[in-house]
Amino acid sequence: MNISNNTSIPFARSLVYATFRDKLVELVPYMPNVRDIKVKSRREEDGQIYCVNEWHGGGEIPMAARAILSEEMLSWTEYNTWKGEDFTLEWSIETHAFTEAVRCAGINRFLENNGNTVIESRGQLIIDPKEIKGVPQFLTGQIARVVEDFLGQKIKPNLLQMSEGVRKYLQQNPTG
Repeated sequence: MNISNNTSIPFARSLVYATFRDKLVELVPYMPNVRDIKVKSRREEDGQIYCVNEWHGGGEIPMAARAILSEEMLSWTEYNTWKGEDFTLEWSIETHAFTEAVRCAGINRFLENNGNTVIESRGQLIIDPKEIKGVPQFLTGQIARVVEDFLGQKIKPNLLQMSEGVRKYLQQNPTG
């Protein structure tokens, strides 16, 4: 499944980029589908910043998916590489459930547009049914579809909420 989303935030690119990178925990109140974010590590090396963050999402698991999915599916670890020289973020996500089966990674580009910032998010979500453990093999394809549908329905709204959260945060804290 391809992930593709563009959002515009009416603030300068350097400020938006720094807010996404440095104020993540402070953005949680602006994101209704996120309960908590824990910064596990952060290091700077050769002009790049590497972060590992643990996310705990919220929201309801659809009735049809409850037999397969759990609250664990609403938690993930995110690995980020921030490249300030070209205002990009390379990211990958490791789910806390079906870890071996789920691959999700992409890149966000922060682009200038007449004093605004356009965030171009591109990525891929891949579920490998052969890697779903503890389930009869004849069900793995169906489970893969349910997991992909569920995650697919969460990813785009979360990207939009994150951008909206940054916009609201910067309206209340214009200097970041």
